[in-house]
Amino acid sequence: MSHSRYREIAESLRHSIRSGAYPLGSRLPSESDLATRWSVSRGTVRQAVALLASEGLIGSRQGARRVVLRSERRQSFQQLNSFAQWAQAMGCEVSSRILSRAVRPATAEEAERLDAEQGSEVLYVVRLRWLDGEPVMVERTVYAHWVAPAVLALPEDCVSIMNSIAERADIVAQYGEHLIDAVAAGSEDARLLRVRRASPLLRQRHLTYTAAGRAIEWTDDRYRAGSMVFNVMNSAAAAPLERRAGPGVGG
Repeated sequence: MSHSRYREIAESLRHSIRSGAYPLGSRLPSESDLATRWSVSRGTVRQAVALLASEGLIGSRQGARRVVLRSERRQSFQQLNSFAQWAQAMGCEVSSRILSRAVRPATAEEAERLDAEQGSEVLYVVRLRWLDGEPVMVERTVYAHWVAPAVLALPEDCVSIMNSIAERADIVAQYGEHLIDAVAAGSEDARLLRVRRASPLLRQRHLTYTAAGRAIEWTDDRYRAGSMVFNVMNSAAAAPLERRAGPGVGG
């Protein structure tokens, strides 16, 4: 059985949930019924169901048929996927536009994040991202100097920079660190996302590395309120989610 088979099944079920074929609170068909429908083993169906559970779409209580919990857009941190990969897997139409690209000296924070010398050259890119024709995210990314040539060579409407540089320049993100908080929309964010100035935005900052631990990018993504939900699953044995005090918050 190919690695992508369970993803194909998950995509079909995901589409059915989002289209309302399986409404909120309804139960999915049994594993045996799904296995028969798709002519696959129950193990393959179990993988597909587990993927939907990791996204928070369905309940995953063992020994019972899975219940549809929600159909909103959720992004899981279980796997390191690009925004475009996640959106396409959710059945959304995704598009992007690079608004600006500039080579400039790194700030102190950027140099620290990218393990570079302060003042060394980095590539600063601003992008606007759409889902199903609506602007949902402003992305501001600083790329390490060794990544810059590959990014500069891409067209303005490149849907996924990370996928493109992986294919064209063999620059592959293997690890990621994510920081999530809320910020108020400034004038530029408000204009691009079509919201009022000072409206709340969900911010995700993330740093990605190669398998060898070389920093690729430091990104500040700002999502329009209500456009995205992040899903984190953890346990008492291994909890990847860390709570941090914001600036000026005492312990």
